[in-house]
Amino acid sequence: MSASAVRRTALPEFLTVGEVARRSGVAVSTVHFYEAKGLIAATRSGGNQRRFSRDVLRRVAIIRVAQGFGVSLAEIADLLKPIPPGKRPTAAQIRAMVGGWRAMLQARIDGLALLRDRLDGCIGCGCLSQTECPLRNPLDRLGSEGRGPVLLQRTSRL
Repeated sequence: MSASAVRRTALPEFLTVGEVARRSGVAVSTVHFYEAKGLIAATRSGGNQRRFSRDVLRRVAIIRVAQGFGVSLAEIADLLKPIPPGKRPTAAQIRAMVGGWRAMLQARIDGLALLRDRLDGCIGCGCLSQTECPLRNPLDRLGSEGRGPVLLQRTSRL
């Protein structure tokens, strides 16, 4: 038997939900959850069973790595948009996805560096001073400028 014939028999075109879970290292419920969120897609067999194309393994790996770095599922979904679930990506689609990931990762790196550099001066000081702390906001007068930690957000946009 030729190598290509062995490969075809050893690697079915479609995987069951259990095979996806086993191969990707996630629970079956996680596979269903990712599908419900539109991150992956399945087709139905003649017996109405879910079947996933092999490319789903790469998508699940990307999702898991991104989640490990704290990327939300909503962000992951946005970044995966150039590559529709269940379709083999083109080179252009991969470039579009990678470009989005680079921009998102750089924004996170910049934000973390800013946080690291300002820990002693504000968040990490623990002083809770009502007179010296730059976060002091009596009567919520900063509420009119926006939501959240307005002073920190203002300086992080510089």
